[in-house]
Amino acid sequence: MPALILPLIDAAAHWPERGALVGLDLGTKTIGVAVSDPDRRLATGVETIQRTAFKLDAARLLAIAGERNASGFVLGLPINMDGSEGPRAQSTRAFARNFSKLTELAIALWDERLSTVAVERELIGLDMSRARRAEVIDEHAAIFILQGALDRLTKLRGTR
Repeated sequence: MPALILPLIDAAAHWPERGALVGLDLGTKTIGVAVSDPDRRLATGVETIQRTAFKLDAARLLAIAGERNASGFVLGLPINMDGSEGPRAQSTRAFARNFSKLTELAIALWDERLSTVAVERELIGLDMSRARRAEVIDEHAAIFILQGALDRLTKLRGTR
């Protein structure tokens, strides 16, 4: 059965209370990957996958999820500033649909507006060279996306 693709809050209901989550920042040429600890407190960068073919990319993502005993995925959804969805969001949704056929782990979609901009500013603030920023930006964006989702989940748990 294909995995469910849901907004973060809805997807969280389909994950066990503990277990790592894998955060993804889909770019046109790369996929930034981050993973949380089993208690879902801290996101850490794993790698940046150079995109080749969907099946190879998906196989690597599933391998990472298996290595980390992941309970689910958090996929950054690039929504426009006005709340609409453009071609990048449609591409992300298509990736999620195809990927869901290969896993049973629920996939959460999380608004990633301005994640790359925020990460770029942070890396510039660290005086990182343009070349080095290009190497790490997608992985750092995945960390930013996943940490935002983890913080939201923590806040929800605190209000229940």
